[in-house]
Amino acid sequence: MATQTAEQLTKKKCLPCEGGVDPYSPDEAKAQLSNHEGWYLTHEGQRIRKDWKVKNFLAGMDFFQKCAEVAEADGHHPDLHIEGYRNVSVELWTHAIGGLSENDFILAAKIDQLPIELASK
Repeated sequence: MATQTAEQLTKKKCLPCEGGVDPYSPDEAKAQLSNHEGWYLTHEGQRIRKDWKVKNFLAGMDFFQKCAEVAEADGHHPDLHIEGYRNVSVELWTHAIGGLSENDFILAAKIDQLPIELASK
């Protein structure tokens, strides 16, 4: 699989995945992550995750609403986490194959384009 830039990925739409395809290998996932600032592998390389510290709880919920709209439009749904009222995280993987697919990186690139009200240090 060729590594794609975030710009290339944002122009794509997630394709339905019902299984039957191999997940990205750890090396393929790491190579693709080089184009996704702040995202990292979790669950033994089967998922990608990114964390943010937002201004306040409502800023986190606003960001999650924007994530939900993008996810619904592409038919690919992340896990959304909020802890300590300002620490938000998005975790992606393709459930049908138990690992990572192009869809995860497409959605990550689109999420990175969303406005988010970050906490001032």
